[in-house]
Amino acid sequence: MTTGMIGRKAGMMRLYDGSGHVRGVTVIELGPNYVSQIRTPDRDGYTAVQLAFGGARKRTNKPEAGHLRAAGLDRQVLTRLQEFRTDDVSGFTLGQAITCEAFEPGTYVAVTATSKGKGFAGGVKRHHFRGGPKTHGQSDRHRAPGSVGSGTTPGRTYKGQRMAGHMGAVTRTVLNVLVVANDPARNLLFIEGSVPGPRGGIVTVDVGRRKPVKGFVAAAVPGTIEDAGESEASE
Repeated sequence: MTTGMIGRKAGMMRLYDGSGHVRGVTVIELGPNYVSQIRTPDRDGYTAVQLAFGGARKRTNKPEAGHLRAAGLDRQVLTRLQEFRTDDVSGFTLGQAITCEAFEPGTYVAVTATSKGKGFAGGVKRHHFRGGPKTHGQSDRHRAPGSVGSGTTPGRTYKGQRMAGHMGAVTRTVLNVLVVANDPARNLLFIEGSVPGPRGGIVTVDVGRRKPVKGFVAAAVPGTIEDAGESEASE
């Protein structure tokens, strides 16, 4: 199997696991992914599998269409391509469909996504500065950043100084997230907690490093996921 897959965040909801505990979960539409290229040591110097998934764009450009045509995938709109390293590629063929059944309940995964963009934000929102005094004649310094460096020595502002600026829209990875349930028939993966990004955002799910939970009882998968998205991650 590959070490990861490409999916899309559907939203958040609550599930009861086999022990009767309620868990807040994120629903990920994970796959199907299609093998679009296979890397081999003889030709490329390493072993990896390139997977294709329907991304945000509604059509492929000509270079992508030619690349997918070689794998027999030219009839599908697959605009998100990503490689995943693997030790053995003998079990993969071009055009093969990969589903989420490999991520079993009770195992841990790592989820990578782009966080929500917040635009240009001040120091209070971006870095949790406390702001200036509210009294003693202060009228316009309530959310000011304060000093950004000393005068003569060093006479400059250090690199990395926390200031106002663009907030969010960065790649973030959440490690060791528990898989609560999966539904390979509908390509759905239910993982505990929140993941970065908005509903509909592209996410990458990789195999986690923690050992699986012994005796974990999977949660019952709901018939519909219409409630997913009522609450979502703050990032």
